[in-house]
Amino acid sequence: MGVTVIQHVLKRLRDIGVAHVFGVPGDYAFPVNDAICADPDLDWIGCSNELNAAYAAEGYARLRGVGALCTTYGVGELSALNGVAGAYAEHLPVFHLVGAPNIAIQESRALMHHTLGTGDYDLFRRMSEPVVCAHAVMTPENVAYETERLIAEALYHLRPVYMAFPADLATRPVAGESRPIQPPQSEAEALAEATEAIVSALAAAERTCVLPGLLVARGGCQPAMRALLDATGLPFATMFMDKSVLDETHPAYVGMYDGALMQPEVRDFVESADVILAVGALMTDFNTGAFTARLDPNKTIWVGRHRVRVGAKTFYNVEMADLLAALTARLPHRDWPRLDARSLGDIEGAGDAPIDATALFPRLAGFLREGDIVVAETGTVSMGLGFARLPAGANFYNQTLWGSIGWATPAALGAALAAPERRTVLITGDGSHQMTVQEIGAFARYGAKPIVLVINNKGYLIERLLCKDPASVYNDIAPWRYSALPAAFGCDDWLVARATNCAELDRALAAADGANSGAYIEIVTPGDAASPLAIQFHNALTALYR
Repeated sequence: MGVTVIQHVLKRLRDIGVAHVFGVPGDYAFPVNDAICADPDLDWIGCSNELNAAYAAEGYARLRGVGALCTTYGVGELSALNGVAGAYAEHLPVFHLVGAPNIAIQESRALMHHTLGTGDYDLFRRMSEPVVCAHAVMTPENVAYETERLIAEALYHLRPVYMAFPADLATRPVAGESRPIQPPQSEAEALAEATEAIVSALAAAERTCVLPGLLVARGGCQPAMRALLDATGLPFATMFMDKSVLDETHPAYVGMYDGALMQPEVRDFVESADVILAVGALMTDFNTGAFTARLDPNKTIWVGRHRVRVGAKTFYNVEMADLLAALTARLPHRDWPRLDARSLGDIEGAGDAPIDATALFPRLAGFLREGDIVVAETGTVSMGLGFARLPAGANFYNQTLWGSIGWATPAALGAALAAPERRTVLITGDGSHQMTVQEIGAFARYGAKPIVLVINNKGYLIERLLCKDPASVYNDIAPWRYSALPAAFGCDDWLVARATNCAELDRALAAADGANSGAYIEIVTPGDAASPLAIQFHNALTALYR
């Protein structure tokens, strides 16, 4: 027998960078599960539940550019749907492989398990439509074409796609063949006009600032963006969602722009520029400092993935990478005005002093080293480190837009497996950790050695900051013994510590830095140990909600 439907799809996913598939098995998905496990170039990564698997695939895609998730029909795919929606919001191509009942069963409308008992077998695919950019039921006749179409759609839109595999069709041989769809090319005239418009605008400017955004990284345009900055001397700032999209040790980096909330000198630098070149940036609430950013539309040039807007004119069919290359070739180097980027303040506290925000976040910033993968949970954790200037080659990942609490722990698993040669540092809060903590066992199971820092502040601190009454009982959580968890999850050789004061935290971080194993540190802080950004965001959102 020739190559089967599922084998064909898996080969093409390998071709574009997938080496691990995250999931939970199920009877309808057994043909897909078996094919993954039989493939010598793929690793099956079993997660504790489908939501965690989706988070892990999303974290993996942040490093590899693509990720893959496998679930069974109905109960499995719906459990994963929140994680798939997060990948959609965060512009990450994740291929969701769903094992479905035999086609004969579907056509007979039999009342099978994992269904609603209505005979409607297309229902769950329809439910997924808002959070994917394309979908298909894979058959021997269409798999060659549909695989290429779905890959092209996922990479063009930077969104998830849905691929259903009826169990009996997944193992049948492929009928037909298809060639990969070529990525889109810029329209030459539109590219030339957009380039000229930007060159002219910058030639007349005395002050400027570039805002490289998340889509630069998602689209693989970081080398082109760096080349433009190196060739021209253009200064750049980043917004919160875009942190570390470019190296923060770059001499042209001026700091983080978060509207009116933080660092007024950066705000003044950005907003007073004659021309602001926003490349792949999204104007979300977190990116704009709760919509306090003031970017003059008459001075702001917006560069998207496939189009450019200069003033009132939009240039369509202009690819970001092509435009960056054209600007690099056209723009001269100039000594543009710039700022010296700053980081967090000096480390405070010593001895038996409590670990408040001024003691915690500068210590964590100082702990990070070159090349680290930093996965920070949504909320006060990521806000506390948002303004830390990262070492060379370090990347900061946070689910800024979707903001699903619990994302970070399984996302760090995906990130660690995507780049095992780098150190993964997971920083999460106790409330978030309780939602998805099971994947700590998966790190050990698959040989990953992360450094896990759990901030124990006895509840949902970000929610306490945002709600009317911080003492509301819904912000409380169960009092777990976090430092006992690694042993329970099979992380027998990990370094484990619990820090309740500054001296204990210093010792624990030093030990983790030198460990040859995974490390897990519970950091006990006061219940109100919030960073300045978290407090400012609370104040801004309170005003916005009013």
